[in-house]
Amino acid sequence: MNTTNVMIVGVGGQGSLLASKLLGHVMLKKGVDVKVSEVHGMSQRGGSVVTYVRFGDKVYSPIIDKGEADYIISFETLEAARYMANLKPGGQVIVNNQQMDPMPVITGAATYPEGLIDKMKESGAKVDAIDALGIAMEAGSAKAANVVLMGRFSTYFTDVTEAEWLEALEECVPPKFIELNKKAFDLGRKA
Repeated sequence: MNTTNVMIVGVGGQGSLLASKLLGHVMLKKGVDVKVSEVHGMSQRGGSVVTYVRFGDKVYSPIIDKGEADYIISFETLEAARYMANLKPGGQVIVNNQQMDPMPVITGAATYPEGLIDKMKESGAKVDAIDALGIAMEAGSAKAANVVLMGRFSTYFTDVTEAEWLEALEECVPPKFIELNKKAFDLGRKA
């Protein structure tokens, strides 16, 4: 197995750390080498959060350089656009079409850019944009948008079964939230 490079990007509080833990966990159970690196930034204040997950036969570094990401999973549209330079040619973006205003927009110093999903597509990237927040609400909680996105992402890996993803989910999520998260994962797979 060649090394697969996945960037998980979002805003603090959206659950990117659980998403990276879930992905790392399922790949470890598949018996591949996994490296995870978390860059928190101003995560507790709604700032950008980036997690790198690399897996394959032998992975030496957790860092993904510009032009190396096979996948970008983004919990927010502007965050996906911000990291497009890291996507390799032909790479896949899975993005929640939610827009969260960053501080410059909130203070009136800037405006939220228009048409970001179309611009990403025009750049040549394969873009899978879904309403992860709406789907999470359908599952029972807005907080499950991260698991919705991981459900959608799981459809790109045919060598990992749905049962293996669900087993990893059971091991990563507290028992009182597991049924909600299983539903969110399933709805994400079907999105």
